Amino acid sequence: MNKKTSNRRSFLKKSTIASAALPLFAAGCDLSTTFVSTSSAIDYEPVDAAAKKSIINTSKFTEPLIMDKIELLRYEDNFICRVRTNSGAEGISVSNNMQMISLYPIFLNRIQPFFEGKDARDLEQLLEEVYVHKSNYKLQSLAIWVPLATLEFAILDLLGNVANQSIGEILGGVYHPEISVYQANNHRGKSAEESLYEIIKNVESSEAKAVKFKLGGRMSAPEKPAGRSEKLIPMVREAFGAEMVIYADSNGSYDVEEAIRIGKICEEYQFDFYEEPVPFDWYEETLQVNQSLSIPIAGGEQEPSMRNFRWLIAHDALDIVQPDIFYFGGMIRSMRVARMAEAKGKLCVPHISGSGLGYLYMAHFVSAVPNAGPYHEFKGLNNELPFECPTSDLTSKDGKVKVPTGPGAGIAIDPEYVIKHKPVNA
Repeated sequence: MNKKTSNRRSFLKKSTIASAALPLFAAGCDLSTTFVSTSSAIDYEPVDAAAKKSIINTSKFTEPLIMDKIELLRYEDNFICRVRTNSGAEGISVSNNMQMISLYPIFLNRIQPFFEGKDARDLEQLLEEVYVHKSNYKLQSLAIWVPLATLEFAILDLLGNVANQSIGEILGGVYHPEISVYQANNHRGKSAEESLYEIIKNVESSEAKAVKFKLGGRMSAPEKPAGRSEKLIPMVREAFGAEMVIYADSNGSYDVEEAIRIGKICEEYQFDFYEEPVPFDWYEETLQVNQSLSIPIAGGEQEPSMRNFRWLIAHDALDIVQPDIFYFGGMIRSMRVARMAEAKGKLCVPHISGSGLGYLYMAHFVSAVPNAGPYHEFKGLNNELPFECPTSDLTSKDGKVKVPTGPGAGIAIDPEYVIKHKPVNA
């Protein structure tokens, strides 16, 4: 490997911190032995302190912003959330439609009534209170977090419109005015040769300097065709050369032993991170795999719990955290995860579900994360939504996307399209 390639990857070298004192597991470990974590030796103070810090500077909002009207609007399978204050301010968001089509009753019955009449300046505290309102914590995961994120994005748009600042500025300041992207690919079920052809074609369209592709069969399912992963790994490296940043995502395909075996092949071909090597809620097994490999381990796309992220970060089970800003309940909760990771010298590379305006919200979130990774997922424009963005065309040019700088989300959805949406009733 040449010096340039080595330097380019240096940001992902694992740190030798307190976790080095934890037992190191070899690939041939006895999987029947119960894994015992050393929680009593873990210092949680840095991550706890980071998670407690305020995110939104409310001093810029001198007058109350009482949300007297919150609406969920629907046209066909598209959901728009609109928030209006008694002073005439407005914010709007587009939901994760793939999930909201099942979850909209929770928005209407659990989320909307709680926030109506509240001050938008209190958003951070309201996010804590709604969790216990009507025992909403019993719905933790997509059921509560997707509807809540939908509302949060509209409120952040409202705050940005009032302050004449972008969402990134509202979240604490813009560190990244443009974002380098990686091209994600999913060709499970195809041969290694067919997969490689599609991966190359997708990368060419975005001019991305990084790529991620799928390994295994997803959540312990058998891989089809068998042996695809170990055949495809060297083919991808050979096709793109030493300079390409390559990520591998197994979506929890393996047990510990197989995860380590595949991970070592990824190491051999100088991959840059290895995502969800074991099922996402196998926390101690994730740590075990991490301790056995030098390739950085990424995860968190499916994680619904702040407390579990705390454990994963403090124990060094993950090197890269990947909260999904819809699945995890919004940008503020995800920012707390990013800050916990920053306190431990780790990166944040958020996952984004491909629906609605998810890629736009991801761009604003990443812009405000100081410890954001070097590349982030790009899923392209949603051509079904007619909108204008005066400050960015939101397309990848030479592998980079400019983050909008206008107020709030920085876009204007065609009013005629919004009018087609009708209020959804409980």
